[in-house]
Amino acid sequence: MSDLAIKISGLSKRYRIGIREKFPTIRETLMHAASAPLHKVRHWMSGQNSSTGSEWIWALSDVDFEVKQGEVIGIIGRNGAGKTTLLKVLSGITEPTAGYADIYGRVGSLLEVGTGFHMELTGRENIFMNGAILGMRRQEIKNKFDEIVAFSEIERFLDTPVKRYSSGMYVRLAFAVAAHLEPEILIVDEVLSVGDIRFQKKCLGKMQDISHGQGRTVLFVSHNMDSIQRLCSHCIILEQGKLIAKGDTASTIQQYASTNSFQSSPGEWIDVSRVSHTGTSEARFVKVQYSSLNEDTGFQPYSNGPLEFLLVIMSDSQRSIGSIATTLYNLSGAKLVNADSISLGRLITLRKGLNRVRLRIEKLYLNPGIYRVGLWLAANSSTEFDHVQSAFEIEVVNFESQIQRLGMRPICDGVVTCKFELLEVT
Repeated sequence: MSDLAIKISGLSKRYRIGIREKFPTIRETLMHAASAPLHKVRHWMSGQNSSTGSEWIWALSDVDFEVKQGEVIGIIGRNGAGKTTLLKVLSGITEPTAGYADIYGRVGSLLEVGTGFHMELTGRENIFMNGAILGMRRQEIKNKFDEIVAFSEIERFLDTPVKRYSSGMYVRLAFAVAAHLEPEILIVDEVLSVGDIRFQKKCLGKMQDISHGQGRTVLFVSHNMDSIQRLCSHCIILEQGKLIAKGDTASTIQQYASTNSFQSSPGEWIDVSRVSHTGTSEARFVKVQYSSLNEDTGFQPYSNGPLEFLLVIMSDSQRSIGSIATTLYNLSGAKLVNADSISLGRLITLRKGLNRVRLRIEKLYLNPGIYRVGLWLAANSSTEFDHVQSAFEIEVVNFESQIQRLGMRPICDGVVTCKFELLEVT
């Protein structure tokens, strides 16, 4: 018996852009049929292409890979790389243009908030309807009903139409249904970012239990490399609809990060507006500058020395920010330093337009090497304005004149404490 859960061969999906879909009347259809020969002659004589104003794009192009039963596969890539299109094809939401995907087992999908739910039905009714869509018998749904409700934390609103739910309540219920109705294959897109931090951790814990404890197959799309590392045994990278790499999680993430960030120089302005972002974008990072404030190192960051960031942020309106952070990762994606203003207990105010925020890490407890910088901006733990997982790379150098050096990496779980100060908001 085969141990395959998914087999994908030559999978391609093409979309036409540039034309708005329109449903013609009977009169318009008859007139178009009558005038079609004349239009063709005119286009031929004028040398115009009948498809002017539209073009075709390949969201997926000749994708091949296999997933074994019980594997947890991370799917990573830039925005628009084809990740969600792939999941929609595998979930049966859209048909491929070419190629095929063989699915061996029942599929549960959580692609975007609202998928498979009816807005006019209550939470209770949607649990039973969604379970039926997944192929569950009514008795099976009843057996899992209490667990689903307890996990979603919406007991008080169970008999309220879901159109009145907040986005957080909606995604909690949607994830609870998909995770508890025991499909053999669970497909999850980047919807968990809608929930608050506590619920995201709860979902990640449930997914770890599903994959490792229950041996079910999971396909997981995320821009959060930390979550990918914790959950996935293998990864694939999509770029412009093509599969460009697949392999173990650590090496694949390192390859992805190295092609999606660049090594920078201290003192220069780094444009971060075009790298991959998540969040509402109501306030967002535009450019960044950094320096060690030490001319003897060419302002390059060094072990046990200071590191200052000047962050330029565009805000759509005046707003309060409870959490602004710069984060340093190693090339495998492990979080090492997280200088987050939420730990200072200080709110800052952004005015409409461009703002400059200066943030300084007083002592950088990192050994010499290449590190990746991430950026974070949020009103609080549940409202994410902007998150750049991999903005650029910096090099930490060995400054020999330092009397004391750290000498070795800490053996804790990728977390390095640092003392820092939020200096300026202008």
